[in-house]
Amino acid sequence: MSSHSDDSRQESFRELLRSLRVWDTELPHFDPGSAPADPLPLFQQWLREAAEAGVPEPHTMSLATADADGRPSVRTLMLHDTDARGWHFATHRTSRKGRDLAVRPQAALGFYWAAVGRQVRVRGTVTAASAAESRADLAKRSTGALAAALVGHQSEALASLSDLARASEAAWERAHREPDAPADTWTLYVLEADEVELFQGDAQRRHVRLDYHRTEDGSWARELLWP
Repeated sequence: MSSHSDDSRQESFRELLRSLRVWDTELPHFDPGSAPADPLPLFQQWLREAAEAGVPEPHTMSLATADADGRPSVRTLMLHDTDARGWHFATHRTSRKGRDLAVRPQAALGFYWAAVGRQVRVRGTVTAASAAESRADLAKRSTGALAAALVGHQSEALASLSDLARASEAAWERAHREPDAPADTWTLYVLEADEVELFQGDAQRRHVRLDYHRTEDGSWARELLWP
């Protein structure tokens, strides 16, 4: 009886997956011939257009890292900035991703904006910013972000939710009392890209993939990829 119930539940789940529609709307046109020589302006334009199209939290992204043994991890976090140096994000250097980056300073980012059928993949080398720049990054964020940073212990084992509640309450009180309170392990990271791929979905599956990659002289080369 249990086996039959499990099979039915599994088949129901498969039916759900098959019933879900993808890009059941009009998608924007992307002409790769008009793309700039540097991928950053195009990325910034696409993020802005995703926000204007109503994509919730378009600045959220997936960050993939690997530990010393090559075991990958992926998680979702926020983009803090992009500039000539690269893509900026922050975390505790004692967290899993911080520890991964300490031993393997290469990472990949993934952005997906379903409302416009677009995704962006970024891959490159990550460096930690200075302590001063990391503090300045945290100071620009919300009281809640500061409170979360002050709680610390990210990725460590948690004995109970009551322990988290107590630590969070204390952190919120301190964040309100000391809006410039330091979180010593909070670190700003910058990913310097060596590859950026911009993907424009197409309802007929003729997706446009434009790949930028660094050349030996540091400039960008571009090529189209089969979808």
